[in-house]
Amino acid sequence: MARRSRRSLARPLRPMMQGARAPLVLGALTLIAAGVWAALISAPHLSARASGLDRLEAALLDLRLSVFGPVDPATEVAIVAIDDATLAANQGAPGANRALLARTIDAIAAAGATTVGLDVVLADPGDAAVDARLAEALSQIPSVIAAAASFSAGSQDVGVARPASILRPQPVFADVAQAALVNISTDATGTPRYVPSVFATETGIELSFALALASRLRGVEPQIAADALNLGGDLVPLDVGLTMPLRLIGPEGHIPTYSASVILDGTHAADLAGKAVLVGFTATAFGDRFPGPYGESVPGVEIMAGAVSQMLGSQPLRRDLQTRRIDTAASVVLALLASGLVLLLPLSSGVPAALALVAAWGAAILAAFSAGVWLSAAVPLVSAMAPVAAAAALRYYTEKRRASRGAAALEALKKFQSPLLAEMIAEDPDFLKQPTSRALSILFIDLSGFTLLSERLGPAGTQDLLKNFHQITAAGVEGQGGVVLNYMGDGALAVFGMTDDGEASADQAFRTSFALLDDLAALGEGRFTVGCRIGLHHGEVVLSRLGGDHHQQVSVAGDSVNLTSRLLEIAKAEGAAIAATDSVLQRARQSPLRPADRTKTVEVRGRDGGAEVHFWMG
Repeated sequence: MARRSRRSLARPLRPMMQGARAPLVLGALTLIAAGVWAALISAPHLSARASGLDRLEAALLDLRLSVFGPVDPATEVAIVAIDDATLAANQGAPGANRALLARTIDAIAAAGATTVGLDVVLADPGDAAVDARLAEALSQIPSVIAAAASFSAGSQDVGVARPASILRPQPVFADVAQAALVNISTDATGTPRYVPSVFATETGIELSFALALASRLRGVEPQIAADALNLGGDLVPLDVGLTMPLRLIGPEGHIPTYSASVILDGTHAADLAGKAVLVGFTATAFGDRFPGPYGESVPGVEIMAGAVSQMLGSQPLRRDLQTRRIDTAASVVLALLASGLVLLLPLSSGVPAALALVAAWGAAILAAFSAGVWLSAAVPLVSAMAPVAAAAALRYYTEKRRASRGAAALEALKKFQSPLLAEMIAEDPDFLKQPTSRALSILFIDLSGFTLLSERLGPAGTQDLLKNFHQITAAGVEGQGGVVLNYMGDGALAVFGMTDDGEASADQAFRTSFALLDDLAALGEGRFTVGCRIGLHHGEVVLSRLGGDHHQQVSVAGDSVNLTSRLLEIAKAEGAAIAATDSVLQRARQSPLRPADRTKTVEVRGRDGGAEVHFWMG
């Protein structure tokens, strides 16, 4: 028998244990999924491949650039612009633009510039005499002239940039100046983001335009490692594929820019001495322009000048394999921690805590950018937010399910306890963990003539009578803020003032008593008469829990409870419906609905001395 009993107890425990394990299993699966998600999101970034997050990262990078604003360019870089004013003054003969370039380079060389970079692709043959004149001008000063490459799809994703074809300058120019590729890498919005340091061409490794110009200015050969460029002692961070992350310097004109017209007339010639001077077209409808965070359109020659400035050590921006590893580790850790916070903490505090964690990493990203380190913002953000949303949904589901179970349990508890008492226990499980003394108004009620009535009604009719009696009693007591503590067959015990300050408890008890008299009188519906006796008293009681650790009930005890119980006997002896002590009557702030029919001092069984009791005959 004992073995059978243990098995019967174990069966209901199994689903309970399984139900308790289910949230743990779902939580563990959510954390595993969060880690896998973050790893998948980070994989393209770690290997420097293009991904769907590049556009978001571009927007967040521009936001950082806008927050910190423009930076000072290297003082060794200047721009001479072939602008609208210059072209307007030099229109006419065939080859006018190349002749203008020749005179401009003559003026730059005469001003004492160290080197000149011609950001113009001289791929087409021009007038032979004009081309020879331009070549002669370029031969006066160490010069770099532009070449342009085209790439096949996907050739720039990973590794050293490898052109599919190259548009080079005419041989007459290449013989007197170094030709170098001016290509830069842009994002999906067309904003420049990277400048290659070298290109892998059919003739071997070639320096980019910016690096060739910077190395000529410094007069040193560049030393290129996997993660840095060393140019005369200045280390410039390089990313995967030997590309330099471009730190856009500022809006158009932020780098010292001079119109070719003023250089030709000698006004600012002294400002070019000892500098690397980039020459390019900025006139309307000439040259290439790029969008950026500081302006909708920046000339390509200014972008290239900014790249040269950065290679000379001005405001480098570090993004390399190490920072990509930091991004990946941060993404995985952030996804796990943020989703873990949502799973472990209550939803109302877990989600804010997770968002605060993500915001803290965002602050770290900003701090790193102020120090010249480009940490990804898009990868950790997407890696964390998707698991947080999934964990929040799971937590909402489990909390809603738990709340539903709690509500169902509370409703079930209300069937065994007074609803007010059940809610107090649900809100405070430690309610009355320690016995408490309190002054309450106490009501005892029992049906009169119940034995004879039950014989007349039979078992089924008696059960219906008791059920109706209990429902009327509960409705009357609870309607006045009281608590029914116990049903005793054809009787009940209730108290008033337990759930509030108790100031109106006596009034509540009296109103309930008269209402019960009326409601019970109508219970028989003319077939039989139901009478009752009610005892009322106000005094100190001890509120406590009775029972073992796993099964308890709230009860009241003390002399006041015993006295109230004895009032039922006194009411029966006096033929009264309500017997109330002078204590409860004096406590009432309002007079009862009708005055007492008589008042007398009576002997109370088990007590020394008498008690003044007021009677209502019903």
